[in-house]
Amino acid sequence: MNIQETMASIGRAARQASRMMAKTTTAAKNAALLAMAGQIRAHAAELLAANAADVAEARTGGLDAAMIDRLTLTAKGVEAMALGLEQVAALPDPVGEITDLKRRPSGIQVGKMRVPLGVVGIIYEARPNVTADAAALCLKSGNAAILRGGKEAIRCNQAIAACVRAGLKAAGLPETAVQVLETTDREAVGYLVAMPEYVDVIVPRGGRGLIERISKDARVPVIKHLDGNCHVYVDDAADPGMALRIIDNAKTQRLGTCNTTESLLVARSVAAAQLPEIARLLIAKGVEIRGCEETRKLVPEAKPATEEDYSTEYLAAIISVKVVAGVDEAIAHINQYSSQHTDAIVTENYTHAMRFLREVDSSSVMVNASTRFADGFEYGLGAEIGISTDKFHARGPVGLEGLTSQKWIVLGNGEVRG
Repeated sequence: MNIQETMASIGRAARQASRMMAKTTTAAKNAALLAMAGQIRAHAAELLAANAADVAEARTGGLDAAMIDRLTLTAKGVEAMALGLEQVAALPDPVGEITDLKRRPSGIQVGKMRVPLGVVGIIYEARPNVTADAAALCLKSGNAAILRGGKEAIRCNQAIAACVRAGLKAAGLPETAVQVLETTDREAVGYLVAMPEYVDVIVPRGGRGLIERISKDARVPVIKHLDGNCHVYVDDAADPGMALRIIDNAKTQRLGTCNTTESLLVARSVAAAQLPEIARLLIAKGVEIRGCEETRKLVPEAKPATEEDYSTEYLAAIISVKVVAGVDEAIAHINQYSSQHTDAIVTENYTHAMRFLREVDSSSVMVNASTRFADGFEYGLGAEIGISTDKFHARGPVGLEGLTSQKWIVLGNGEVRG
């Protein structure tokens, strides 16, 4: 078969599997998830060997450091995948939940039932753990999944896919409920995002170029975020020690993630007291500072920040810094330059904190916490399918509920409309 026929065949199989998954019991779904976790632990050495081969080829091919970091799987990472599967199994099953049931004057009861989306297509780069996370979340939410990982992780993704299929088979569920594409042909992506007869939603995970392409070409709804230009604002009522600790973690714990802080705002009244110390810590860890004129007077090592810097997701050891008048200017700056992913305020002022929460238009808004917490696992979702900065259906980390929809249900006892 050519690539078009292959993708149509995969789509048909996924659609058929989705009908079965929608009616699968919670017990069967959990049994499959636990079996997958067992398979991943049993084949840990094979997964690591496959990943090592992927990483070696990626280094030879000149893949950048941020992508290498995302691609690399450790023994701890393998165990985290298994734990993630077990945690999703332990979560409540959203499918079939009935909410908002109200009796109308006519006698009927009207409410909503949570149901699967159907077939979820997921296109991602580098991170092989996404294969397990996506399989877990799609399975538990009653969906079928078609997964297309990047060519840089092809060996490890296929090794994880074998564990997923074995887990589905052990639980008596169709192995086509989760299909991981074996081809690295880019043409396959074009067909995957343009099959509304087989695919109900697409979730792209990767760089801006990938997501822009998917959004442009897709003929089905897309759950996405383009980039993560995340901010920390140090308010005039911030605790200095807390601010230092949060900025350190938010910027330097991992440089290549979408919830890493890329921009720092500091209230003018505390800038002279706090910004030099913050800068010393960041510079000691190899972070380049690009600042406004006031920042450069306080931090001589800082380079001039351009307008573009304030909009940039660096995914590198660089941070933009701006001194602002206070919370009003901080909120205005964030709403202008933020990618609406995750933004945080450090403050002991309740009024400022509540204003920040209400007025910053991002999918995750935080008070006195690192932006690195914007993650499905940290939010108690077990894992995440991705982050959405869209405003319809799902926003922020997308877990089980984000992979379901609701339909109206009516319960009657013979009522007719007059």
